[in-house]
Amino acid sequence: MKFTLSWLKDHLETSADVNAVAEAMTMAGLEVEEVNDPVAKLAAFSVAKIVSAERHPNADRLQVCQVDTVDGMKEIVCGAPNARPGLTTIYAPIGAYVPGLDVTLVEKPVRGIVSNGMLCSGGELQLPDENDGILELSDDLAVGTSAAQVFGLEPVIDFEVTPNRPDWLGVAGIARDLAAAGLGTLKTPAIEPVAGKGASSISVRIDAPELCPTFGGRVIRGVKNGPSPKWLQERLTAIGLRPINALVDITNLISYDRARPLHVYDISKLEGTEIVVRAGQGEETLTALDGKEYAPKAADCVIADNTGTRAIGLGGVMGGESTGCSLETVDVFLESAWFTPIVIAQTGRALGIHSDAQYRFARGVDTHSVVPGLELATKLILELCGGEASEIVVAGEAPAAPAGFAFDPAFVKRLTGMDLSEDRIADILTALDFKVERGASWTVTPPTARRDAHGPADLVEEVARIEGFASLPSTPLPAVAPPAGGILSVRQSRVRTARRALASMGYAEAVTWSFTKQSKAVLFGGGDDRLVLENPIASDLDCMRPSALPNLIEAAARNAARGHADAALFEIGPIYLGDGPKDQRTTITGLVAPHADRHWQGAGDDALFALKADLVELLELIGAPVGSLQLVQGQNREWWHPGRSARLQLGPKNIIVEFGALHPSILKTLDADGPMLAFEIILDNVPEPKGKGGKARGAANLPNLMPLSRDFAFVLDEAKAVGDLVKAVSGADKALITDVRVFDVYRGKGVPEGQKSIAIEVEIQPREATLTDAEIEALMAKVVAAATKAGAVLRS
Repeated sequence: MKFTLSWLKDHLETSADVNAVAEAMTMAGLEVEEVNDPVAKLAAFSVAKIVSAERHPNADRLQVCQVDTVDGMKEIVCGAPNARPGLTTIYAPIGAYVPGLDVTLVEKPVRGIVSNGMLCSGGELQLPDENDGILELSDDLAVGTSAAQVFGLEPVIDFEVTPNRPDWLGVAGIARDLAAAGLGTLKTPAIEPVAGKGASSISVRIDAPELCPTFGGRVIRGVKNGPSPKWLQERLTAIGLRPINALVDITNLISYDRARPLHVYDISKLEGTEIVVRAGQGEETLTALDGKEYAPKAADCVIADNTGTRAIGLGGVMGGESTGCSLETVDVFLESAWFTPIVIAQTGRALGIHSDAQYRFARGVDTHSVVPGLELATKLILELCGGEASEIVVAGEAPAAPAGFAFDPAFVKRLTGMDLSEDRIADILTALDFKVERGASWTVTPPTARRDAHGPADLVEEVARIEGFASLPSTPLPAVAPPAGGILSVRQSRVRTARRALASMGYAEAVTWSFTKQSKAVLFGGGDDRLVLENPIASDLDCMRPSALPNLIEAAARNAARGHADAALFEIGPIYLGDGPKDQRTTITGLVAPHADRHWQGAGDDALFALKADLVELLELIGAPVGSLQLVQGQNREWWHPGRSARLQLGPKNIIVEFGALHPSILKTLDADGPMLAFEIILDNVPEPKGKGGKARGAANLPNLMPLSRDFAFVLDEAKAVGDLVKAVSGADKALITDVRVFDVYRGKGVPEGQKSIAIEVEIQPREATLTDAEIEALMAKVVAAATKAGAVLRS
């Protein structure tokens, strides 16, 4: 929304300059985007007269001019073809910034002669001018007259209008708010009715009141259309509107002045004597005033003639080309209506039309401005174009005015802290055109142009912005005692630990959607219809995910498609096993795609063991009871590779994690190249550590004796897990055995078929005293016994 300072002063008695107005608007809640002040921009430019012009001695196309300027007689070199003695034009002195050239004038020779300034063209001043050469002005202008005064330039304010304030789409509405804020006195002229002579020869019928509740108009005969007067053209040009003719310019003026869109029909181009307001029909089309053809639908409002059969306009959006006014127009029908805002908003979006009328009607024009808008436009048309007006015809009924509601002035202090008197609150609301009925309890009625005010909180907002947000008291928040304990729960602490640990292991964190495609969810045990979204953000994200794996697999595949096949990703987030409040789980999911570069030494160790090592370390860091976990193979779900996967559990009903290689068929379905390895920890299933008596750490238990180690070789069935043997040996004497490490696996000569030889190192840490040989032998016997119980035999 744009307006000029002089336009504002037609409604507001004030001495404030444009900067003060912009500041007051900002403090009153109007978002000023730009202040364009051509007066300041062209302050250095003024009228001058060329006294003489002679050809430059060193250039055929240049002239040396003696110019009478505000600074006295100046010698200026000019290359314009129309520079001649007696010409009145615009002069720029040395030091002036020329906006059209983006240069600042300096004193320098031009082919050997110093030019003491510049004679300007319209383009150099960023003014509309189609002539070649410098500006040619009226000889009546006095030397020294400012350029801004010559061209009628004045400051323009451009601001953003919020959707809830359609009254700001008229200069009168802005003036009302600024007057309430104390910038001046409101002086908007009252609209006087124009007496009509005879009934309107054009009648109106509304067939779709849900699209247009009320439609008014009047006939004006004998108008003489033509160019609008200079003041009107300058007012429209200043805000970026192109003057067309007096009738159209008047409607544009009122649209910006009072936020009241209007339209004028040429009666000679109407078919019949009735205008019908209806919905769009069938396959009809309409050529609008912008020259484009549109096909309104049943949800759009159409203005029609010829008993409603011919569309002549899109109600509230744009008139039709068939009945538009021209310089030959003599008799007109002036329209003023109120259209349902949501209908106009939808029509604008559907048809791609964003006219000034559509912009206003979509936000909600004053419901009771239909007749006043007609009266104001009639008065201007009769003054500028002559003619004789008929009586006004109005069909339908305008929506009811907003109802009053109770308001307690003490509510202002409760919400804002502002300590204002009741008189001040009443004055502000009254200045904003609210009707205030005071008494034991107040009743406040919003004006018809302010349908955004629905209750007491809205009135408090109005009072606060007009009084000034700078008046809001600064009150420190009350002191809050720090919490007695830590601010993180056990789960939150585990999530933070896991995130840092996995990052340090070389995994990159991924943040994917909590949704996936239903067909993909089915592959991972989900896809229940109860988890399908009613309004998904995308067609392939229509179901809550039962696992983070499908999203991580696709992320790794995208990395591979872009040349990064060896991905290592993790995500910590929710999965959804049902639609109940207890069906959500938090998982820590990691995925690696082991596609290492080729090397002469081979592929190296099996990536599955590296993944398992990362998993065990992660479980230890988050406080899982790793020593008590059971390793179970062959019972993972169908998306895991049956021979290269396992799970860790605390009994068959508490599965902590599944890990291993993903099934090749699953990867193929997701268009991902294998192999891919993964783990998925159900964080909810990891038992929390038992509470301790105090928060202080215990004394450090640092042994002062040297450790010792012993090596063993056990023969074990091929099918038995080495991890079970290590766990059994570790438990042989938990006080003395601190670590058990596998350092060799042998199959071959000397080892029976179907068995393997496992060499382990047992680290022993004495605590009280150095162990004797007998004590060491007894401990070794415990180790062998524990291994034997696990199914291993000491190799001879």
